[in-house]
Amino acid sequence: MGKVRFATIGTSGICERFCDALVQVEGAELVGCYSRSAEKAKAFGEPRGAEVFFDDLNELAVSDAVDAVYIASPNSLHAVQAMAMVEGSKHVLVEKAFASNEAEARGVFGAAEKRCVVAMEAMRNLHTPGFCAVERAMTELGQVRLADFCFSKVTSRIAKFRAGERVNIFDPRMAAGALMDIGIYCVAPAVALFGAPERVAAVGCTGEVPDSEEGDPCAKIDLSGVIALGYADKSVSLTYGKLSDDHIACQVQGEQATLVFDEVSCPSNLRIYDHIDKGMVYRAVSGECREVPSSTPENDMVCEIEDFVAAIGGSGAEKRFRDITLATLAVMDEARRQMGVVFPADLE
Repeated sequence: MGKVRFATIGTSGICERFCDALVQVEGAELVGCYSRSAEKAKAFGEPRGAEVFFDDLNELAVSDAVDAVYIASPNSLHAVQAMAMVEGSKHVLVEKAFASNEAEARGVFGAAEKRCVVAMEAMRNLHTPGFCAVERAMTELGQVRLADFCFSKVTSRIAKFRAGERVNIFDPRMAAGALMDIGIYCVAPAVALFGAPERVAAVGCTGEVPDSEEGDPCAKIDLSGVIALGYADKSVSLTYGKLSDDHIACQVQGEQATLVFDEVSCPSNLRIYDHIDKGMVYRAVSGECREVPSSTPENDMVCEIEDFVAAIGGSGAEKRFRDITLATLAVMDEARRQMGVVFPADLE
């Protein structure tokens, strides 16, 4: 297989970061860019080595110059654009969240299977060496009983939202909100480690979307929340938000040891606290732990691109990540339902 020739959809900061990562991946190169404005596509792509530019999605979908497309548009456009690319026999790497809901995602994955192309979510934390280290460390914990994953990061755009301005990141019509933007970094690892839960319970802080018409079902958006995942043998707590910053580590608590790590969005600083037997009672040894080595590239998007390129080459990795994506969206669909957050795609 020669180099995978990528085009991008989008010109945002995350797309810039993707292009910076792409040059570090052997077997891949940037050849094209799409934007609604051909001039903007050229201005974005030309300095990065792209040679073909598009302002028509259909032209990109059928272009013989492109093998794969990275989609970094608003969430509400992900499934539609991915479907168009797949129908043109293009592989697609779709920025998280893969789609507005599980039903949309199933449609894209089904089409990709028929076309024999790879469709994968760019859920970057699952592809990092840090998360791989978390997975390996799970074997040392014994029976897992509790886990806590957290990620909250205050956004300056909340001031505009509170001032009555419609902001994309807090707009249900963009399939946005705190859960889709930041809470997904907690949900996806939980699903990857423990599988789909049997029960989902969610509460959240929500706000009314400015300029919403009376009776509009898409008038509420989540700003922060807590999701409890119930399994037959364990409980998992997920907290997320865009109203505040968290400063605590994530934990996976087993009967033999507890794993602690920082930054669920890019797991690092892994430590295992072993339990010792003190008269039939197991207690963690305070202050004593074993460090778990791991390292991550400065631009961790390199990892997801490498896995995507390997999948195109026949690794089969896309099957596992597809199942994680679908189960993650199912959890988020249910959490949004309980919080009363509705996207247009939910009404179709």
